[in-house]
Amino acid sequence: MSSKSKVVFSLLCIVLLATSIAFAQDKDIEGSKDHPLISRFPGSIIILYNVKKFDEYILPLGKLDEERKLSKSQRLEGKITRIQYKAPEGRSTLEIYRNYELALKKAGFEILFAGSEKELGWRWTYQLYEDINPLMGAFHGIQSEEDFRYLSAKLSNPEGDVYVSLCVSLAYGSLAIQLDVIEVRPMEIGLVTVNADVLAKDIARAGRVAIYGIYFDFGKAEVKPESEPALKEIVKLLQQNPKLNLYVVGHTDNVGELTYNMKLSEARADAVAKELGSKYGVDVKRLEAHGVGPLSPVASNKTEEGRAKNRRVELVEQ
Repeated sequence: MSSKSKVVFSLLCIVLLATSIAFAQDKDIEGSKDHPLISRFPGSIIILYNVKKFDEYILPLGKLDEERKLSKSQRLEGKITRIQYKAPEGRSTLEIYRNYELALKKAGFEILFAGSEKELGWRWTYQLYEDINPLMGAFHGIQSEEDFRYLSAKLSNPEGDVYVSLCVSLAYGSLAIQLDVIEVRPMEIGLVTVNADVLAKDIARAGRVAIYGIYFDFGKAEVKPESEPALKEIVKLLQQNPKLNLYVVGHTDNVGELTYNMKLSEARADAVAKELGSKYGVDVKRLEAHGVGPLSPVASNKTEEGRAKNRRVELVEQ
């Protein structure tokens, strides 16, 4: 992190820690800690904690529509830190919310969207924390029919933009703070290799094979240059098996709208087929592109690992 970024980020901690009280570490759940960019509200304790090095996140930017789905949102990819605090007694949702809001603004964050139970309706938190961004179990006190305040914010940074999703909620007589921090960054690549001989054996055995070495930018269908090793092995497979024709099938996880994922998966499959034809000289008549979105998962979409396995391109024998 650059020295400028450190100064900007430290403002968050300075503002919220100005009247901080010392906390006993054993009050937080084991293995948890505050995010280094944003401190806790004084007197709060961590009751839920989850960090993912790389995953998708749906950032709310609007109300619910008639189908009880977000009218506007933004898909993000990067490191995701999710912390839920139990707030101290005697505080209000407004007081806690304003403290975070002011700290974020002073640190250079832009408020993208904000609202409360009065504007958004009581179902809003149920949709947000139950269907869109589940976290390893129930959200204690966030799904509120009583009183909640929400904001999403963005900090533009040359090293990677940072997004914050904050919800302060009163439910069942207790105050809870849900703080999600999304640090946008590219996925580490080169971790998966593809071998033409292995591809041929898998197709002979199962009639299909999953390819995890083909890369795309988030939400796009252009094949990235880092995909070249995998594409070359597919070319070898076709050269070594001249009678083999393939369906190129795109798959996604279940994050986002079904229609969107169906179109994206087909566009990506089509891009792979065209790349093999235009750049590597493969006869495109041997390839047929299709997309099935999230309809054929190989793992549960409830975990990061499962969603990563489901995002793939498959070669299926015709």
